[in-house]
Amino acid sequence: MNPGLIPRRTPGCIPLIPVVEGESSAWLERQDEAVHRWLTTTGFKMKPGSFNLVPGADGRLRAVVAGVGKIDDLWALGGLPASLPEGDYVLDAAFEPRTLERLTLGWVLGAYQFTRYKTPKRAPARLALDPACDTDRILRQVDAITLVRDLINTPAEDLMPEHLAAITQTLGQAFGATVEQTVGEELLARNYPVIHAVGRASVHPPRLLDLRWGDPTHPKVTLVGKGVCFDSGGLDLKPSSAMRLMKKDMGGAATALGLGRLIMSAGLPVRLRVLVAAVDNAVAGNAFRPGDVLRSRRGLTVEIHNTDAEGRLILCDALTEASGEQPEVIFDFATLTGAARVALGTEVPALFCNDEPLATGLLAAAAREQDPIWRLPLHQPYRELLDSKIADLANAAESSYAGAITAALFLKEFVPDGVPWAHFDLMAWNLKTQPGRPEGGEAMGMRAVFGWLEQRYGGS
Repeated sequence: MNPGLIPRRTPGCIPLIPVVEGESSAWLERQDEAVHRWLTTTGFKMKPGSFNLVPGADGRLRAVVAGVGKIDDLWALGGLPASLPEGDYVLDAAFEPRTLERLTLGWVLGAYQFTRYKTPKRAPARLALDPACDTDRILRQVDAITLVRDLINTPAEDLMPEHLAAITQTLGQAFGATVEQTVGEELLARNYPVIHAVGRASVHPPRLLDLRWGDPTHPKVTLVGKGVCFDSGGLDLKPSSAMRLMKKDMGGAATALGLGRLIMSAGLPVRLRVLVAAVDNAVAGNAFRPGDVLRSRRGLTVEIHNTDAEGRLILCDALTEASGEQPEVIFDFATLTGAARVALGTEVPALFCNDEPLATGLLAAAAREQDPIWRLPLHQPYRELLDSKIADLANAAESSYAGAITAALFLKEFVPDGVPWAHFDLMAWNLKTQPGRPEGGEAMGMRAVFGWLEQRYGGS
């Protein structure tokens, strides 16, 4: 059981009462005199995110009143596990099962702690699962998001391509999937030359990880993840301030693996394939250089304008491989551009999509799941910014404008027309702690995509 949960209500559980801010006055009038007097005397305003510890006559904690903005807000209770006194709590309110599930999920995500290297100062407060909830559904999501967060939070020293491969193998074994690796010089032999070029300067050999699961007769769904386990920038070296968080540059791979876990644990009737291009973009005498021309798996030649635009390079070989099977849909996830963060900030992934029904469905799913994404255009006239005088295209535009769009247009070159494809350019990191979302690695856009998949394909 997750450290933020207990399986059922016990006699010692403390009632937790969510009160919507706009309904606080009416709610207060219905309470007994002791509760009314206490909340009035302490001046509790029931603002969203606030709470009040209500004592009993014996001095023990009688209840907790928590102010919320909207009762169906996923994050309404997300700040409480780290703020309430340690102990066991139970929701004391009559809610629909879906609302209970949403509030419980937000609570458990707020109980997350990354404990690999440091013992936490305290345990999170625990919430009793309501029997009306679909416990398995909650835990599937929590396990997938925890996997994503743990992977991103792990320093590069302990999460290089070989470590990512081992984690993928373990994930595959847990669900009866097959996992194949193409490693080092074998990438050249099997025609993944760009993945090899980006990762060849590291003592940690680059590799393509290929997980397959499900009935081969089911619709093919393929996930592609950018697994740059550390990004120094290559010979176009990043400044130290920009390099500090580059352990998170495999956040796309983490998201793809987390989504793969969620699909497999839910038993969606799809033929799942997860492709992760895993590299360490390092500096050495054999590093690829600005001005080099690389021939991709698809056969297109790419002039290197900037070695720090390496994520799109490894993705181009992976997307070519993904497209070869003509899947029903391809999703790729990547911490790709700072330009997307300038446009949308750090909390909203940019969505690029070549299929209108798919884009519309994803945006609707994002709204339902409270997992925000925002669509940016694949504005074809900007494709000329990637023109090269000596190759089919360049890996980066010389202009500083529209960087997220030109990166997406680069990837589009490696997805054939007729294959529905969605590209997510995401931060994969919370810069500050918010309710349910501790500072550090984060799964962004994953629940939105799973919501779309679940609605389209249903459960097993």
